[in-house]
Amino acid sequence: MTSQKSLLHRALGHVTLAALALTVLSSTAQAIETKAKQAFMVDFETGTVLFEKDADSSMPPASMSKLMTAYMVFDRLAAGSLKMEDTLPISEKAWRKGGSKMFVKVGERASVEDLLRGIIIQSGNDACIVVAEGLAGTEEAFAAEMTKRARELGMERSVFKNATGWPDPEHLMTARELAILADRIIRDYPQYYSLYSEKTFTFSGIKQGNRNPLLYKNMGADGLKTGHTEASGYGLTASATRGDRRLILVVNGLGSVRERSSESERLLEWGFREFGTFKLFEPGEVVSDADVWLGQDQTVPLTTEEKVTVTLRHTARRAMKVAVVYDGPIPAPIVKGTPLARLVVSAPESESIEIPLVAAADVERLGFLGRLGAAAGHLLWGGARAAVEE
Repeated sequence: MTSQKSLLHRALGHVTLAALALTVLSSTAQAIETKAKQAFMVDFETGTVLFEKDADSSMPPASMSKLMTAYMVFDRLAAGSLKMEDTLPISEKAWRKGGSKMFVKVGERASVEDLLRGIIIQSGNDACIVVAEGLAGTEEAFAAEMTKRARELGMERSVFKNATGWPDPEHLMTARELAILADRIIRDYPQYYSLYSEKTFTFSGIKQGNRNPLLYKNMGADGLKTGHTEASGYGLTASATRGDRRLILVVNGLGSVRERSSESERLLEWGFREFGTFKLFEPGEVVSDADVWLGQDQTVPLTTEEKVTVTLRHTARRAMKVAVVYDGPIPAPIVKGTPLARLVVSAPESESIEIPLVAAADVERLGFLGRLGAAAGHLLWGGARAAVEE
């Protein structure tokens, strides 16, 4: 038979921040509209999608694709094959490149550290080409490496044809995959992520400001990258924190700099206001007990191997239900760590979440006389399982 043990709302304050990434797609989360053609917002800690609009359609990412260019550099730095103080040569192609510029000078060299700031803060197309040629020989070869790395990160639809985001009909990403990339930058390379919050950078005597409008709004924003071309419209991949929460937002296809700024701020404020992250269980914490058949113990404690937290609308929290579901009673012997049950979390406006629960202890099987007595007891009192095996 299937046993289900309902759990009342636990006191959440004593449980530390959970680390298990749970995707909870709110069925009615679309209670806000946006002028953006594409949009995607996700809770960083839990993976809960708070809002999406045409998030999986391929679109020109413009300079937001420079996030991938920088990620490739971070990979090399972390692997030790590149150092911040290393310098790369500046080609005529890089020097001549139009659009936003770091203002490198042909025939000279620039440090990796300066080039990263040129890419991240100044959105320098020239800096991207210097990096691409320095690391892969040609920009085309580097773009192919970017696409390959994107696949390894789970970005199945992203295709890169250059290192800058310069218009190309085949250079495409999705809003969801830009959010995936932002998430990976923050998680994989926190030692470099602070570059995205720097507001100005001066190179060749030219001081330029970070184009991310949210950095100047005192709302907890600390990254990541703007983009704009005629084909893409105005876009932004952003991240902001409030307390112990972080949200990632991608918008694209907006009509102006002002609209990009106001829509991004409005959507993030809505995400922080309408949703909360609620912490449930620590790894190793006993969630419930399961009944045991023919064991030296009548029950076995159940635990989750991961931290568990959920993101819900504040209005849905009071109605949240947590239940343990398993086929029981569970026959002994039971080995610690064996999957035995599921923790099911449900709430209005959200899809249910299921997390595996495992045995938190060993349970030995009763000896023959013990099993015989247990079977007799079940026969006398109406137990459904009375077979005894030697």
